[in-house]
Amino acid sequence: MGDLDAYDQLPDGVLVAGPDGRVTVLNAAGRKLLGAPAWAGRDYREVLPLTDADGGDWWACAAPYGGLRIRTGHPERLLELHGRPLLVTARYVRDRPNGPTVTLVVAFRDARARRRADRDRSDLVSTVAHEIRSPLTTVKGFTATLLAKWDRLADPQKRAMLAAVNADADRVTRLLSDLLDVSRIDAGRLRLRRQVVDVPALVGRVLAGRVASGERPDRFTLAAADRLPETWLDPDRVTQVVANLVENAVRHGAGTVSVAVGPARAPDGAAAVVLSVADEGAGVPARLRPRIFSRFWRDGRAGGSGLGLHIVKGIVEAHGGTVGVDTAPGGGALFRVLLPAGGPPYEQ
Repeated sequence: MGDLDAYDQLPDGVLVAGPDGRVTVLNAAGRKLLGAPAWAGRDYREVLPLTDADGGDWWACAAPYGGLRIRTGHPERLLELHGRPLLVTARYVRDRPNGPTVTLVVAFRDARARRRADRDRSDLVSTVAHEIRSPLTTVKGFTATLLAKWDRLADPQKRAMLAAVNADADRVTRLLSDLLDVSRIDAGRLRLRRQVVDVPALVGRVLAGRVASGERPDRFTLAAADRLPETWLDPDRVTQVVANLVENAVRHGAGTVSVAVGPARAPDGAAAVVLSVADEGAGVPARLRPRIFSRFWRDGRAGGSGLGLHIVKGIVEAHGGTVGVDTAPGGGALFRVLLPAGGPPYEQ
């Protein structure tokens, strides 16, 4: 049982068969994946009946105990077991060069996680391609028109087209910047440059920028407590958080966007600052709240890349804080960000 105990420590399923093809070892992970079958002394093809993508018997093709004797096994490949995807690799052990197979060792693991990852990558490529193609189509159309009809266009027309090209170039730049941030967040490589931050002043600058870009001043309100604990934060990253939450409220909400900053306590009792952003729109249904911080999540009612809230969550958690969504007093969405306070932390 010593060998079996050692195999049981492996995270992947392992099946070992002797020179007659009878199974001598099926480790714990393998028994779990296969549903704890009767295996000792049975033929390896009965215990692990693998098929290829076309439903054909894989072992008839692989022939580990027959065929060319120069083979040492096969590399990992995607096969199926009763319709369930498995990643399988095998080793043919021979007691001498070009001799018969004396031991067959098969390692296998569930491939559903890999399939999900492949689908996620496919969705990522599709979404990014769509988001980039739209502004580039506009850029291509206007630049082609300007090149072909420059002498026939009036100056106001040229300025309008160039302004549209500039705006769409900014849109692509923002998307690429967001993608880089998502990559850093998901890889745990988001670097913070902390310093003392006046959170209400930072929020005020974000709102002033919205007004300067054309929003009505009465669209926003800011309420801040007189006394707040000292916070050591990355001002650029926290500006991203505030800007994304305000953009989300403007894009998906309605009415007044109310921002508040006040003192709070973290779950462990430590001092903290709470930042809340509320709107007067339809709010976020409870069933959707666990999903809205996912990459590329969108509710279909408005545009955007679907990255803003994912980036918010990543930045807040990198600071050691939390973010959540609830129902605002006016019935809209209420996002609450809890940021730790206190002295300067270690450099991250």
